[in-house]
Amino acid sequence: MPQSELRFNDLLEAARHSAVHLEMRDVYGVGDEAADFSEWQLSGNRDVDPNSPYWTPWVDLLSRATARGVTVRRARIVSEPVTDYIRYEHAGTPVNIYAGEQVRWLPRRNTADLMLPGCDLWIFDGAQVLFNHFTGNGDWSDPPLELRTEPGIVKQCTDAFEAVWDRAIGHDQYEIH
Repeated sequence: MPQSELRFNDLLEAARHSAVHLEMRDVYGVGDEAADFSEWQLSGNRDVDPNSPYWTPWVDLLSRATARGVTVRRARIVSEPVTDYIRYEHAGTPVNIYAGEQVRWLPRRNTADLMLPGCDLWIFDGAQVLFNHFTGNGDWSDPPLELRTEPGIVKQCTDAFEAVWDRAIGHDQYEIH
């Protein structure tokens, strides 16, 4: 997603205080990780080398953000038992943490009373929401991203993220079921 990636990178590069990411799908099918996911399915081995060609762009981007003092948090809502894709994500999360992210997991059964947005999102500095749009099979839709800055939408999304974050389990304590 070259055009959209540039937009996301620009927003993260411009962040000064915080960047939070809410993930709510059990399966993603985005093309830029398809080969890595297939390799993991076949071998059970996940690339967790932060210096590998697969991870370096992400690690560099996050490292620059955290070096500026940006707090980066990622919350994942997952169904249990988890899908193979979530197992794959869980196996790669040590690299997210290495890059400076804080990551928590929340079983979907613990979200029934939360009001959640309809799609994944990023919130930058509590002022911009970048909605991530996917197709039914988890690939990027067209267009894949939607930036919103209306204060009411930003507040609703921020409140939803914080409610998830407060209930979620830290990566080091979350056991895959």
